[in-house]
Amino acid sequence: MVELVKPALEHLPSYKAALERGWSPDNVRLMEATREQLAAIEQDPTAFLADLDDPGGGPITLPDGTKVPRLPGFRRWIWDGEVAGSIGLRWQRGTAELPPHVLGHIGYAVVPWKRRRGYATEAVRLMLGEARALGLPLVEITAKPGNLASQKVVLANGGRLVGRFFEDAAYGGAESLRYRIDL
Repeated sequence: MVELVKPALEHLPSYKAALERGWSPDNVRLMEATREQLAAIEQDPTAFLADLDDPGGGPITLPDGTKVPRLPGFRRWIWDGEVAGSIGLRWQRGTAELPPHVLGHIGYAVVPWKRRRGYATEAVRLMLGEARALGLPLVEITAKPGNLASQKVVLANGGRLVGRFFEDAAYGGAESLRYRIDL
């Protein structure tokens, strides 16, 4: 059975082990993000966990140096007795719209050794409940045209394709697909 758990010290060894096996919870920054997370865990595990629930506020710096407001968001770990991946939800207060530098409301990554088991589909389904609880009327999720597995996850959760676009250069400028799931 798959569930979403709030990151906690009791689950941290399993999360760290997944990172050490070469998995990245960040589909854009990949191993750079893995190295940063391992260093943050080593430096202060409690602070690392606290940073995964972000109320928003202060600015963040995009790869091109632009400063933008941080959106509120939180991360949950996909759990089946050990960490099987990570899923996050971010939103903009007062609207379902997202700023152009944010690719979607929900982002997720399943560890390679647990893929093709339906974990991502179930994790997104569970996260949609969290989005409803926040009062969001819809969520958007993006996927690369060649990522058929992610497209199937979104479609299985009621998503519909609403457009193609080119990602901001900070994310590589590649073509991407935007899906919408009405809540």
